[in-house]
Amino acid sequence: MDIRSLELFQHLASSLHFSRTAEALFVSPSTLSRIIQRLEEDCGTSLFVRDNRKVKLTAAGAKLLRFTQQTLSEWKKVKWELQQDHKQIQGELSLYCSVTASQSHLPKLLDSFRHQYPQVEIKLSTGDPALSASKVMQQEVDASIAIHTPDFPQELTFLPLGEVPLLLIAPKDTQLTRLSQVDWREHSVILPESGPSKRIVHHWFAEQGIRPRVYATVAGNEAIVSMVALGCGLGIVPEIVLDNSTISQRVNRIKLDDIEPYQIGLCCIRKRQSEPAIQALFNC
Repeated sequence: MDIRSLELFQHLASSLHFSRTAEALFVSPSTLSRIIQRLEEDCGTSLFVRDNRKVKLTAAGAKLLRFTQQTLSEWKKVKWELQQDHKQIQGELSLYCSVTASQSHLPKLLDSFRHQYPQVEIKLSTGDPALSASKVMQQEVDASIAIHTPDFPQELTFLPLGEVPLLLIAPKDTQLTRLSQVDWREHSVILPESGPSKRIVHHWFAEQGIRPRVYATVAGNEAIVSMVALGCGLGIVPEIVLDNSTISQRVNRIKLDDIEPYQIGLCCIRKRQSEPAIQALFNC
């Protein structure tokens, strides 16, 4: 019993006509008869009732037909998967993300991708996370890890990778560990100059009815951590920035329950999502 024999049997069980099946599947009637006889010998029973006018499936033949349909369906699936594995995706894939995202989210993504598609060359560039979407829009890179914002371009597909909470941080020597301990009249604040944090942080202060004493506005969450560690004031930064900072031990983390988290994810131009390497990355 083999795949070809089962294909011939399945067709004959449908057509109930030896000549039609032989013609449709490009075998001679005598060859088809021999194959069916061999199947019957393997099964130890008759699969068809034949006379001069018609062919009819027996009860045993009906049971074998159910097995045949399931087996051929599984075979087609496995055959397709084997063919897909054989067609290895090749070429180059360019990615962009922040230094922090390259440490927090990219390794897991690329570990899976490189294991499945070793012939794809990855080109990675890092920089300001505020540029992630524009880098993709301008096709400077194929995909990027970005923060979803209310004005996120509709031309981009966004695949969520998770949420990142924002924390209030204070210099160690202030001994502040809870939000209730903070007197905003006494403490200055380091604000973000641009990027996703700017909108979220300003909105949070407005919702709390707080008019912060601004010490400085700076570009980059890492810069905020550095200035807070130096004792210049308080700041609000994403948790993953602290998790990957070499000076995180010099600040206290203060949980904020009611501040909007970052929505971090993978993005690409919607019209390019079906390109093999990009599609493979999004499916990892």
